Amino acid sequence: MRNKPAAVEVGSMSKRDTRISIFIIGMLFFIFGFVTWVNAILIPYFKIACELSDFQQYLVTFAFYISYFIMSVPSSYLLKAVGFKKGMMIGFWAMATGAFIFVPAALTRTYEIFLLGLFTIGLGLAVLQTAANPYITILGPKESAAQRISIMGICNKGAGIIAPLVFAAVILKATDSTLFAQLANMEQAAREAALDELVRRVILPYSVVGTVLFLLGLVVRFSPLPEINTESENVQLAAANADKKSIFEFPHLILGALAIFLHVGTQVIAVDTIIPYASTMNVPLLEARTFPSYTLAATIFGYSMGIILIPRFVSQVNALRSCTLLGAVLTLCIIFARGPVSLLGHTTDVSIWFVVLLGLANSLVWAGIWPLALEGLGRFTKLGASIMIMGLSGNAILPLFYGHFAGAYNVRVAYWVLFPCYLYLIFYAFYGHLIRRWTVGTSSQVSLKSGVQLYEVPGEKLSN
Repeated sequence: MRNKPAAVEVGSMSKRDTRISIFIIGMLFFIFGFVTWVNAILIPYFKIACELSDFQQYLVTFAFYISYFIMSVPSSYLLKAVGFKKGMMIGFWAMATGAFIFVPAALTRTYEIFLLGLFTIGLGLAVLQTAANPYITILGPKESAAQRISIMGICNKGAGIIAPLVFAAVILKATDSTLFAQLANMEQAAREAALDELVRRVILPYSVVGTVLFLLGLVVRFSPLPEINTESENVQLAAANADKKSIFEFPHLILGALAIFLHVGTQVIAVDTIIPYASTMNVPLLEARTFPSYTLAATIFGYSMGIILIPRFVSQVNALRSCTLLGAVLTLCIIFARGPVSLLGHTTDVSIWFVVLLGLANSLVWAGIWPLALEGLGRFTKLGASIMIMGLSGNAILPLFYGHFAGAYNVRVAYWVLFPCYLYLIFYAFYGHLIRRWTVGTSSQVSLKSGVQLYEVPGEKLSN
């Protein structure tokens, strides 16, 4: 039986090896972004091609992201068994399988098979995310973790800007606006033929994507990316974690996973609902396709500011606090601000630009939460990372709430879904990440002990 490659300690890696590792992980995040954010154009595309309701169209995000909930914990055990590089190869191959499933789905125009393909792609991404996020978090000083994650975010969102535009350019034609307007008045046979032709346009691009993902799995497997040791603990950390038997004994992690659940939900709502929202302002699909790119561009701007400012001028905690507060304010602006405005060649209601600015508010939240939630986990790091990745299922759940309220009321009112999410994120940024202990009261409910300090600031002794 062949042994796994020996894992290296992060502190023992040379600057050159560290930079190479960051570059490779950056490429992975670019791929994550390309595959993930293409959903922004898939949602309205499938709504037309598969004749879906408002609620059904958001099953795209549900099928894609619920796989994170299912696969995140198994991913940690997979990575522990085979190592980071083999695990990531398996993740890429799962994604390739999901891309190839699009071929029979398109040939039969069966929405459920498309959802299976998206679910399978998500399974592979769950493995890759479970490996890559803790990797980049611990690949350097913890004080600058948010800075490194911001670099990864630029790679991710940069791909997100490109993906909807490239995908739309490949599958949409200049004459499609006329076709979409005529579909409702077509005879049944003619409409079926037109929709079949429309949906089969995904066969070539997803066949290419599947082939590329398969090859990338081989590239990563034989790349110079080192295996790293996430199981070791220094003497102080080992003593602090000596009595820890379960991952649930780290409240700041569990609360952080819930924060990730809500954060990613707000982020995907901001990107994936903006095209349908623009359509309510009489903006045609071929024009509206640019709005997700605006939102992601705002996110990239926020990441760039994070790289410049963190940690030299602003701590990653204060950056997190600022972004969560901004998100809450912008949500209220989306709901209450009204009036026509012409900007960047678009004439729309002003509220859509506050949706765009949610990209800025969301930019440093992920980067702020991860290092705070993984603080002090030691040998629990891989499992802790899988719990955090499980939080990505928020991308599956929250858009369904948005879709429900959009259908029951309207698309503007549905943005109220975001407000309680930002309130919780504000709580975690200011207080939740400091909690280091919780107790079970007589009512069997997890609660904070009244009058007793149950959290500790790093470097300070915990009071009992």
